[in-house]
Amino acid sequence: EVSTEDPETAFCTLANREDLNLEEGSVHHCLYQFTRNEKLTETNKLLCDVCTQRHYGPKNTIKSEKKYVYTNAKKQMLISLAPPILTLHLKRFQQAGFNLRKINRHIKFPEVIDLAPFCTVKCKNVAEGNAKVLYSLYGVVEHSGTMRSGHYTAYTKMRSMNNHLSDLVLRGQSPQALETETVKGQWFHISDTHVQPVSASKVLSSQAYLLFYERLL
Repeated sequence: EVSTEDPETAFCTLANREDLNLEEGSVHHCLYQFTRNEKLTETNKLLCDVCTQRHYGPKNTIKSEKKYVYTNAKKQMLISLAPPILTLHLKRFQQAGFNLRKINRHIKFPEVIDLAPFCTVKCKNVAEGNAKVLYSLYGVVEHSGTMRSGHYTAYTKMRSMNNHLSDLVLRGQSPQALETETVKGQWFHISDTHVQPVSASKVLSSQAYLLFYERLL
């Protein structure tokens, strides 16, 4: 879908990105890098249909002569619709010559994350005036082992029902207030048929592969 945006707000976010604590090796740093503003220049210039038509005339002439106009541009990927459930998939492998190698580095992730610095200022399902888009962690998948073999385990939080999430999923209503009871809960570690309670600090120190957050605000 191509749309024309006001150039003054096209690259604006709901919250100031510069206020973030961008500690390297954190989910915030990963999201910041993924949504950073990129300049498209030289061999990465953008094909501009408007510029091409202005310079060469109607489209049929353009296609027959195969002449195009490329221009410098800016590109930024931002969230335009905040999901009810946020799933973050961390890349846990890297190329090492002709082989793939697993990345075992710990990535820091919070129990509550604010997506506002990564959302467009016109995010569709955020109530007007809201400067926060909060999510609460409720599940983590961890992988132990190598690229050839290993074992998957999970952490999940038993908590009270999130009524705001139900409204968002069933009726499309934007959350209006934070449910503190949803943030609270007991974490459990699940490995095959073994289930045991664990502390939140144990969860936050895990080698996360998949992170699952539910919308609070």
